[in-house]
Amino acid sequence: MATIFVPTPLRKVTGGEGKIRIRAATVQQAIDSANAVYPGFRERVLDGDGEIKRFINVFVNGVDVRKLQGRATPVRENDEVAVIPAMAGGN
Repeated sequence: MATIFVPTPLRKVTGGEGKIRIRAATVQQAIDSANAVYPGFRERVLDGDGEIKRFINVFVNGVDVRKLQGRATPVRENDEVAVIPAMAGGN
């Protein structure tokens, strides 16, 4: 099973879980699987058109999926999927 690493702001949806183990063939399926167990997960990662929100970054094994195949990026056994909200601000 692959692992989704959940950032602190999304842990409200996952009941405090920082890691979710899922079976999925693509990033989209990983998000859908997480949403099946933790309703609301998808809405925090994807926009109304089903695309990854512009202020959310998703990585598979350290590579931004936007540089790969987006939501269709393959996810294999033991892959690590990291959902990372973009940071902004400061002086």
